[in-house]
Amino acid sequence: MNKSLISQRFLALVEIMDTLREQCPWDKKQTIHSLRSNTIEELYELVDAIVEEDWDGIKEELGDIMLHILFYAKIGNEQSKFTLDEVMEGIAKKLIHRHPHIYGDVKVENEDDVKRNWEQLKLQEGKGTKTILSGVPNSLPSMVKALRIQEKVKHVGFEWENKEQVWDKVEEEIGELKAEIVANNQEKMEQEFGDVLFSLINYARFLNIDPETALEKTNKKFKHRFELMEAYANENGFDLAQMSLMEKEALWQKMK
Repeated sequence: MNKSLISQRFLALVEIMDTLREQCPWDKKQTIHSLRSNTIEELYELVDAIVEEDWDGIKEELGDIMLHILFYAKIGNEQSKFTLDEVMEGIAKKLIHRHPHIYGDVKVENEDDVKRNWEQLKLQEGKGTKTILSGVPNSLPSMVKALRIQEKVKHVGFEWENKEQVWDKVEEEIGELKAEIVANNQEKMEQEFGDVLFSLINYARFLNIDPETALEKTNKKFKHRFELMEAYANENGFDLAQMSLMEKEALWQKMK
């Protein structure tokens, strides 16, 4: 890694950001609030590229996200809130402090020890104002949030001993959902359905499966097969909407 070249290109990017902020009508108008939705969009574009293992796409999207980081830092500096230098200094200090097994004399056996130390140090940094779950952003998508909550409480010992216990909990929640379906209580059905999802996400964690990734792969698989069905129906003069469910199922199996 040529650190000198990286430094030059990083500083050149900072200068470009300064120039755009001073001279471009669109860039001059932006605030932290107007940029927010664009930042979220860029992050999801990066996620798409990661799922597809599109390395050229990952490289491009990382550049876009880096630009957004510089944009927020520029606005923060203009508002006299913080500087880009302070942002970099802050993350460097945080990484050193939360890796005492690298920069200190703490001994760890595995990645679980590393994560446990990370969470404990994070709480200490809060000076009594942070809770175990305060680091989970409210705006996270619900599935990701559930997984992060489960990962966080695990590090203080609030955890099942094995995956069999977790599956028992899944079946228990499914039973409670079925009971509310029979009772036709819409509000409680919703609550129990949420409990089923939360338990399944927990079970996925015990299987070392990322539930978000698993569901996205299923979404893509379904979308691909359904589009094949549509194409086949169009090519053969069928009206998919008018086909019986049995005919659609047969076509679905054919596309598999």
